[in-house]
Amino acid sequence: MTASPYRHRVGELRPSQILFTYGIGAIADLPNLSTMVMGLEGWDKTRTLELNEERLLAAVRQELGSQVKDLRSPPMPPDPDGSFDPFDEAARIGIPVSPFPTWMVCPRCRLLAPLQSKLFELKTNPYRPTEARYVHKNCPKAKKPPAVIPSRFLVACEHGHLDDFPWHYFVHRGPSDCQGSLRFEEYGVTGAATDIMVRCDGCEAKARRLSEAFGESGKQTMPRCRGRHPHIRSFDEECSQQMRGMLLGASNGWFGITLSALSIPIASNKLTQLVQDNWVILGKATSLETLQVLLSALQATGQLQEFAKYSAEDIWGTIEAIQQGQEETDAQDLKTPEWEVFSLSVATQNTTEFQLRPAAPPVGYETYFDKIVLVERLREVRALVGFTRIQSPGDFDDTGNIPSEFRAPISRNDPLWVPATEVKGEGIFLQFEENYLQSWEKQPQVFERGQRTREAQKQWLRTRNLDPAKIPFPGMRYMLMHSFAHALMRQLAIECGYNAASLRERIYSKRPEDDNGPQAGVLIYTAAPDSEGTLGGLVSLGEPKTLGYHITQALAGMRLCASDPLCAEHKPHQGTPSLIGQPVMPAYLVLKPPVNGETSI
Repeated sequence: MTASPYRHRVGELRPSQILFTYGIGAIADLPNLSTMVMGLEGWDKTRTLELNEERLLAAVRQELGSQVKDLRSPPMPPDPDGSFDPFDEAARIGIPVSPFPTWMVCPRCRLLAPLQSKLFELKTNPYRPTEARYVHKNCPKAKKPPAVIPSRFLVACEHGHLDDFPWHYFVHRGPSDCQGSLRFEEYGVTGAATDIMVRCDGCEAKARRLSEAFGESGKQTMPRCRGRHPHIRSFDEECSQQMRGMLLGASNGWFGITLSALSIPIASNKLTQLVQDNWVILGKATSLETLQVLLSALQATGQLQEFAKYSAEDIWGTIEAIQQGQEETDAQDLKTPEWEVFSLSVATQNTTEFQLRPAAPPVGYETYFDKIVLVERLREVRALVGFTRIQSPGDFDDTGNIPSEFRAPISRNDPLWVPATEVKGEGIFLQFEENYLQSWEKQPQVFERGQRTREAQKQWLRTRNLDPAKIPFPGMRYMLMHSFAHALMRQLAIECGYNAASLRERIYSKRPEDDNGPQAGVLIYTAAPDSEGTLGGLVSLGEPKTLGYHITQALAGMRLCASDPLCAEHKPHQGTPSLIGQPVMPAYLVLKPPVNGETSI
């Protein structure tokens, strides 16, 4: 990033948080500031690293357009080789953020005003970035300018828009030309909206309780959504939604939409696979001559030594063949190629990023599982392609088929690249016995249960103004494998040394009549962005006798559901719309001012 007196380092984020917690459009709540992570236009692409995963890139292009050129890591500053200099250019490398919400409250005089009013001044400490704050420089009730706090109330809508709370409109009960100062007053100790009143010093408008902005009454008192996207500083032409009051830091304020793919061997030829694994480097070669120069330079520094036994002509021919076949990459289905690799489980296909070893089904469960595959090494690449507000992506479809009107963009223009991260770990793949599973699905009680759950899903979607016809029912086999995966993950987390948040599931579920069906398998894996992702304790639990014990313990644990008596007694199609019901288990078989720019985080 270019040096600028207006850019200030205000905090740090882990790479994984950019995709799942504080991604583009999300609000990062810092000790003294609340900041919005800005769109890709403000990111410095030159400080990022390109990540290689052609299958995922094809899927991203399917979602965002063919103009997307690559997947890139978030901008990372160089590792300090000594003392940290906060005035060095490297200290300014980061992700651009801007203060949001822009309305602040002075804790001494209770003044409520926006940053654009110039009443607040930014104070920073280059040596202690987390101390960055705004102060009320002319507060009449304090000798020293007190640090102000962000207003904790916002407005949002289901179409991904977010805006400052309309304080003037709310206090004056509609549009007003009054220029009086607003005061934010709390009369209770609970912080509830019923204990908060906002009044205007410049007119006789009656003070108003903030509780009037929420619930059913709020729909009548709040204005229509302006269609604002503060992270890209733009407004949509129109939005039919009603503004909804929201608390700063609410869990439904931001849901990242991510796509992920495992780096699996996609070529039977070893040279082709080697080129694929190193495509970020070799893909830049434009001719045989440039390739020879590139190989010589890299091998002189000890890189790409595995290509020493191949001629440059063979490598270039492989590169050309891959370039010609890239457009044929199937972007519609990321999981089917992975399913094919796991179900075949040929150990000779192992690469430096992907190593598997077939194992026998667990002892005592040979009837239910066709095979077990121990994935001793895997690499997962995840890309951020958008986000939603209020409605979670899981409310629509597991595969991420989200209607465009609910989806917020990550850049003002069509993006040329998207932020991505790569994580490495290990896992256990369990393939269910297809014939046994089909006979289970045909049982009358299972069919009836599926009908009830589908009706409950339709009712649940209607309450969220979603069209049930556009969101398919995942099916009973998916529900079974999903329930099984969570039960087993809880059990494995106790034994393998990983915490529960470090274990993930990847479900492969297709009925026989579906395209590329049938599929019935679960991959439980670690893909933690730190050293915990490669401890090696998970694969050791996949041996037949050990895994059988843990499956038994997991099923027994499901009989003591932590949600009892809700799960045991609640019927999802009755009462308040809910999808919670009895678990479907195999046991059932048996900073700077926002006007001028951004800070960096």
